[in-house]
Amino acid sequence: MDLIIREARADDAAAILGVLNPIIAAEAVAFDAPLTEADERSYIAGFPARGVFHVALRDGGLVGFQSLEPFATYTRLFDHVGVLGTYVAAACRRRGVATRLFAATFAAARAKGYEKLFTYVRADNPAALAAYEAQGFRLVGRAERHLKAGDRYVDEIIVERFL
Repeated sequence: MDLIIREARADDAAAILGVLNPIIAAEAVAFDAPLTEADERSYIAGFPARGVFHVALRDGGLVGFQSLEPFATYTRLFDHVGVLGTYVAAACRRRGVATRLFAATFAAARAKGYEKLFTYVRADNPAALAAYEAQGFRLVGRAERHLKAGDRYVDEIIVERFL
């Protein structure tokens, strides 16, 4: 079956966590604990109107998702900038899921007036950094010792892409 990309819905919460919580457990993202279905439903319900939240479905199962939110809501000076997060189930990586999510999100972001996408990638997650670079993101900085997990510090790589 082909990959289907569509907007996220509240009833996707459990399936989204089926992708996200294993990534959190692998310490590949900047979350410190697994999320609950109630957490995810609340996040989806409160998702900003200018945001973009896509899920990727293959053979009826959710295999990835991508969310884009406004960089800042306290001022309109950053209305053209969105912050992006990309998550793909381990068994489905390197199979075009992220590429399709990026294409759909780029198109939706342009339609909503975004001109630039921005994100942080853990320095100890080279696969994620490579995925963003493959989509035209460029490294613009490094936040040293930005994440602290117990006694261990991890740098965050800052990347951006203009639409």
